[in-house]
Amino acid sequence: MLLTQTVPAAVIAVLSLAFAPTDQPATGPDGAPVLPSGYFEHIFAFYGVVLLAALIFGPLQSTGWAAGTWVVARQAAGEPVRVGAALRYGLRRALGLWGWTLVASLLITVGACFCLLPGLYAAFAFALFGPIYLFERQEPIGRAWRMFHQRFGMVLGRVALVMCALVAAAVLDGVLGAINQLAFGVDPMAAPGSAAGAVTVAVVGAVLATPAYLAQLVGLVAAYAEQRAQEGPVNAARLAAELG
Repeated sequence: MLLTQTVPAAVIAVLSLAFAPTDQPATGPDGAPVLPSGYFEHIFAFYGVVLLAALIFGPLQSTGWAAGTWVVARQAAGEPVRVGAALRYGLRRALGLWGWTLVASLLITVGACFCLLPGLYAAFAFALFGPIYLFERQEPIGRAWRMFHQRFGMVLGRVALVMCALVAAAVLDGVLGAINQLAFGVDPMAAPGSAAGAVTVAVVGAVLATPAYLAQLVGLVAAYAEQRAQEGPVNAARLAAELG
């Protein structure tokens, strides 16, 4: 998790500090908003860099999710686990999982564009696409949708617990971001001393969020295994074997 989730999160956090626009819109004498020079260029550069970094790190993060799922499944079955074998499995499944992650993210984003509620609903409905792809390797989006609606209350409750961990991590990140701005200003990268302090706080925030990534992984795999048990007889050994 530290290599495949925390490191990318830390890099993206530092890039966000470096490219975040520092000039904010002001109010003119007539009360109309006045944009600073190059405002939109800075905005597009900021989001472009963050999006590009997220796309570049996507396969690495998918490798970690796949490897982590392999470890959780084999440990549940009482089978031996080796880091090298886990990473090799993760690399085999990384591109496929990354592709389906992009599809799910796009669907959730489209839902959020209509209103927050459709996007949130889509996030819950597609939450199990990752385990479904890794264990079954077919139709993860449609299968996640059907699984969610067939046992709505059960899946909703399990995914909500995972969401709570992610919300807690987001709140912690927001608190650290506020502390960062109060301590080092809106442009911390302008001076070496403030830059070092701001980067340190950003990296610490990424490290502190690691337990949330682990809770998300274990929680979603456990929720998927529970739904499989509702569909028919299944045990940990069979699930571990399905991963390949």
